[in-house]
Amino acid sequence: MDTDLIRVLEKIANTLEENNEVLNRIANHYDGVVPVMTRNANRVEKAQEELEDNRSPLDWGEYLNPKKVFNS
Repeated sequence: MDTDLIRVLEKIANTLEENNEVLNRIANHYDGVVPVMTRNANRVEKAQEELEDNRSPLDWGEYLNPKKVFNS
């Protein structure tokens, strides 16, 4: 009985070790990818805001809207 219990406990310990290794790989991947994704998302948002701020009534969006072109 003692040897069975020891084997089960060893298997649990090994499984926990493997799980920790997997979680560490996930964490390392997350730490490497998320900052890049955040930086790119911020760049896109900033570029979109700049586009919106610099639009003129003759931009394509406005040009294709007859109400805005002819009511000016």
